[in-house]
Amino acid sequence: MAESWVNHAERIGADLHLELSGPGGRRAALIRALREAVRGGRLAPGTRLPPYRSLAADLGVARNTVADAYAELVAEGWLTARQGSGTRVAERTLPLQSAAHGPRKAPPRARGPRHDLRQGTPDVSAFPRAAWLASYRRALHKAPNEVFGPGDPAGRRELREALAEYLARTRGVRAEPGRIVICSGVAHALRLLFGQDSGGVLRGPLAVEGYGLGFHRRLLGDAGVRTVPLPLDAHGALVDRLRRERAVLLTPAHQFPTGGPLHPERRAAVVDWARARGGLVLEDDYDGEFRYDRKPVGALQGLDPERVIHLGSVSKTLSPAVRLGWMVLPERYVGGVLAAKGEREAWASVLDQLGLADLLASGAYDRHVRRMRQRYRARRNRLVQALAERAPHIEVTGIAAGLHAVLRLPPGTERATLEAAARQGVALDGLADFRHPETDLPPDDGLVVGYATPSDHAYQAALDALCGVLPPPQ
Repeated sequence: MAESWVNHAERIGADLHLELSGPGGRRAALIRALREAVRGGRLAPGTRLPPYRSLAADLGVARNTVADAYAELVAEGWLTARQGSGTRVAERTLPLQSAAHGPRKAPPRARGPRHDLRQGTPDVSAFPRAAWLASYRRALHKAPNEVFGPGDPAGRRELREALAEYLARTRGVRAEPGRIVICSGVAHALRLLFGQDSGGVLRGPLAVEGYGLGFHRRLLGDAGVRTVPLPLDAHGALVDRLRRERAVLLTPAHQFPTGGPLHPERRAAVVDWARARGGLVLEDDYDGEFRYDRKPVGALQGLDPERVIHLGSVSKTLSPAVRLGWMVLPERYVGGVLAAKGEREAWASVLDQLGLADLLASGAYDRHVRRMRQRYRARRNRLVQALAERAPHIEVTGIAAGLHAVLRLPPGTERATLEAAARQGVALDGLADFRHPETDLPPDDGLVVGYATPSDHAYQAALDALCGVLPPPQ
């Protein structure tokens, strides 16, 4: 009967499974097992093997048996042994597949664009690694043991308290921690509110802006929610067109993607509509932290916390890789949303929640946002200047806030411009991609240019490439 051994991590730093079987005794069986582990790639070149005594004790064999097996494999070139470095797998050793079929070729990778000017992503090279690591360490050091058990679907109290303070101070949101539910982002929030598994927390029809994220529309459509587009103008959505819809989804701080805040009169009007109709306003606080030319516009939720659901995330301020967002809910919806989430947190990492809570409480999050606001303002200014110098016939809009600008193109040129950009390795979004298919808004040709994504050293080349594909004056 074959004998097996799984080495414990505390002895060599990694688990290793060996089976001792076949003819020739324990020494021959150990040599075969180690040789096969190297051939198969389970023991990678450079891996340090356990000392003779540890391996012998775990296998139940004599120490000399292990020493003889190691010496044999060193002589054959499978292992190396150096004073002070222990016994390791030889660096030149190749797995069986490579030895039999020649050098292993790396799998082909899909080549990305040379210049990525798509909207929706911050400069990921600017992620505050040192601050995040410091917050994570502090949070783990003081975390109670129950943190490492099943998570509360409402989210960690530490994060909800930190968010309540931060959102009140920076966005004018009125909420206590008990009304905040942590999620993985705005899309997850919409799934919880409208999803078929949510038990009908909210139902359609849902009014939306005539231009917006197609991903959100598809998500809602998959949940059986009919979306009704509202016309837009320079002052945001025409909320006086609201009729029998149960709720409306808006980006009042910075309309996505066309830009501009919802006019103060319309902010008041949509809250009045919700009160009169028993309706609800869903506020996607898109780009709320990134205003450049005047003070940030406060959250709509502050006008009536019982009629507005405030939705936010850290995908633009930190990174989309940190899958954390939040809902600030009217009290009557908290129970339904928690029921939709289930008994345990299944989406948002509890440890990441603690890290973000510390980042907020320590002030490091504020410092990062201020630093990025300055960086993105400079990026925006360089984009505007480059267009003024090299394409003055192109109107630039939506630049008072956010991480993108809209370039208005001559009629009929959007598709050709996108094709020309793709040939030059420039990734861009067309304005038409965000247009609601049922809106009565006249189609506008334009580009949605994200100026946050490229790193600093690549930004000028991206601007040069962009200017090179824009259509000439007509």
